[in-house]
Amino acid sequence: MPQLLLIHHTPSPHTQAMFEAVVSGATDPEIEGVEVVRKAALEVTTSDALAADGYLLGSPANLGYVSGALKHAFDTIYYPCLDSTKGRPFGLYLHGNEGTEGAVRAIDSITAGLEWSKASEYVIVSGKPTKDDLEACWELGATVAAGLMG
Repeated sequence: MPQLLLIHHTPSPHTQAMFEAVVSGATDPEIEGVEVVRKAALEVTTSDALAADGYLLGSPANLGYVSGALKHAFDTIYYPCLDSTKGRPFGLYLHGNEGTEGAVRAIDSITAGLEWSKASEYVIVSGKPTKDDLEACWELGATVAAGLMG
């Protein structure tokens, strides 16, 4: 069964709401045969990343960059996954009050190095997530998960 690994750092109510919407989309009953594994960014292991067939990444944008927790996750998995995870699909959701461009640039750089494939447009939210923002998060989760269906 294909596995989707959701690596997230969820320190605020806004990122929690986005996380829940992404999970809801990824676990929609119409998406069959995909196991969704949720891991906090500080707890993800190389084994988790290697076992996954696709990834959803979630983070606040802190000081114009991804959270230290998500950066730590990539520091942990990057080299062991470098040759083994090429071409795997991923999606991203970010929450920031301002200045998310640096976080996007960091994810683009890291995932380009891993040669992961962007499976959907990123969801980037500033301020309190609106209904439309949460729907976009749901779509992100559903799109990446559905892409792994056999």
